[in-house]
Amino acid sequence: MERKRTDDGEPGPVPTHVPVDRFGFLKQEHGSSPKTRSSTEYEREERRVRKWRKMIGVGGSDWKHYVRRKPHVVKRRIRKGIPDCLRGLVWQLISGSRDLLLINPGVYEQLVIYETSASELDIIRDISRTFPSHVFFQKRHGPGQRSLYNVLKAYSVYDRDVGYVQGMGFLAGLLLLYMSEEDAFWLVVALLKGAVHAPMEGLYQAGLPLVQQYLSQFELLVKEQMPKLGEHFTQEMINPSMYASQWFITVFSYSFPFPLALRIWDVFLYEGVKIVFKVGLALLKYCHDDLVKLPFEKLIHALRNFPEDAMDPDTLLPLAYSIKIYNPNRETKTHIGRILR
Repeated sequence: MERKRTDDGEPGPVPTHVPVDRFGFLKQEHGSSPKTRSSTEYEREERRVRKWRKMIGVGGSDWKHYVRRKPHVVKRRIRKGIPDCLRGLVWQLISGSRDLLLINPGVYEQLVIYETSASELDIIRDISRTFPSHVFFQKRHGPGQRSLYNVLKAYSVYDRDVGYVQGMGFLAGLLLLYMSEEDAFWLVVALLKGAVHAPMEGLYQAGLPLVQQYLSQFELLVKEQMPKLGEHFTQEMINPSMYASQWFITVFSYSFPFPLALRIWDVFLYEGVKIVFKVGLALLKYCHDDLVKLPFEKLIHALRNFPEDAMDPDTLLPLAYSIKIYNPNRETKTHIGRILR
């Protein structure tokens, strides 16, 4: 849905009659209506929430103990999706950001209030482009935009080598929908500095070196796992930089349906970047038979506009989980093995 705009190009206020979905996004004016959840589904969700509350304990007090005792149960439950009411807390626990927050009291406030950033004007310019159809970020200079500015400005000061890059707004914006400014800031730090998994900062450094590495690895994986499609891409002169860069830079939060993006983020924070590769490959596998028939222009359009049925989390994610992201030969492992760490 196109965002409402005022004459100066900024998002305008949300009309009071425009409905929003359960995540706070303006509802599409076309397409099918969302399914109404039955009482059985509500009861199932309540049971799932109770299991999760028991697993994490009050305020996450039992989390580390449970993960050590039953890691396979944790992995299975995360892959099924974290209950939305607990998502913010669990994300902090599995990312390591809660520990960073506790050992750095007062640091975020210092960065926001007392420091200046060379990126401030760039951040202000881009604020309105982040989730423009979400009510939290709609109002110019409103609480959502202010919080997003604060988090991005604080990080640009915290890590002046990286500073600020536009795609970072979608990471911070997504997190702010589930946690406070300070919590969101430390989760960004945990991701970019590698508190649990490989550091992401290379996605945003000058020249985007990690993006280039991941795209090169993804191209190899496509050729290995879908040789017919890989050959078609070569013939049509299609490479992953034409369609997959934002998958890695924003971890699918830029243009994917929000329910799917959340499910991917659940797994991404627990298992690392390999889920981005797996989801990308799953999309190509799901649409393989159509993609191999398309000429260049139609192929580019298809790779940027996947069909609605391909974006169903309950269809796409099981396919993604089933994919092995390397072949068993040593040469391939050596070349792309780092994405498994």
